[in-house]
Amino acid sequence: MAALGRQVLDWHRLIPLTWARISGLAPPLGQRRMTASLLRRLTTASSGGGLGKLPCVEPRKYVQEPECRTNLIQGLLEKQGPPVDGGSLEQEEVIRSLLDMGFSEVHVNELLGIRPGAPPRQLLDVVSELILLGVHPEPVCAVLKKSPQLLKLPVTQMKKRSSYLRKLGLGEGRLKRVLLCCPEVLSMRQRDLDSTVRVLRDKCLFTAQQVTEILHRCPFVLREDPSELEYKFQYAYFRMGVRHTDVVRTDFLQYSITKTRQRHTFLERLGRYQTPDKKGQTQIPNPLLKDILRVSEAEFLAKTACSSPEEFEVFKKLLAREEEEDTENHVPGDESISDEEDEDQDEEGREL
Repeated sequence: MAALGRQVLDWHRLIPLTWARISGLAPPLGQRRMTASLLRRLTTASSGGGLGKLPCVEPRKYVQEPECRTNLIQGLLEKQGPPVDGGSLEQEEVIRSLLDMGFSEVHVNELLGIRPGAPPRQLLDVVSELILLGVHPEPVCAVLKKSPQLLKLPVTQMKKRSSYLRKLGLGEGRLKRVLLCCPEVLSMRQRDLDSTVRVLRDKCLFTAQQVTEILHRCPFVLREDPSELEYKFQYAYFRMGVRHTDVVRTDFLQYSITKTRQRHTFLERLGRYQTPDKKGQTQIPNPLLKDILRVSEAEFLAKTACSSPEEFEVFKKLLAREEEEDTENHVPGDESISDEEDEDQDEEGREL
């Protein structure tokens, strides 16, 4: 019997339980409390907890829990005021389900207060999809408080978007940072998402794994115009000699092109930065990207450029004037990369 227990536990560790398997059964609202409670127990076992932690007969300290929970639920119901259209039972069941999912009393109260009067079932459906994506209760509250319009999304749209994000590798807890930085990823148009992913894969030649890393580490790229995102990569690759792996590792795409161009060009004209040749070699040691972009302007000037703020301000004005003149004298087609550079990029893409 003990051997059978170990086999069951090992199977759960190899195939972690997800809410998707059970939620696919679409239980009625009245059964969700039991389902959520069961999932929490089984998830504990699948995460490495012993089966001994899941006794059939609960310890004495839990005997009073039903009464405490009843008082807690009643208190939450009173805080929300009288339900609309007599939906007291539905609201009570939603509160029970949220508590069973792991939300605290404070979190439940915050969730119910985001859109007072909204159908409780809609709230529960949206929250359930976020939990299915691996987002924990506290970040779920933060996301919905930041973007309450997400509670208006149809459940079918949420499910489709959740499936799409999983295919991009953003499920199982990796979505937390994306949602906190860019919650509109759940509501933006599908074609806009596809355009961003297509630019990263087909134009910039990042691998599927690198695209996932970029979206996870730099969620703000989802807000950018795809053509501007492509130009930012080209600037890194051809003007600065930054390779694909370094673009991902240093979060290069999260910085504005204006900031990048100003600091890079300033260093270049000071003789402190040199574009590597085709072999990746330079005659001088270039500063690290983190010392160029990840630091404040004061630290950049003091430690990397070894220059004064006044000199940098004058340079930025001159650079802005040069760019303005270039725009006035712009000839259509000049912005395209050369065939030789395009060939170099294709070659590295094949290597990756």
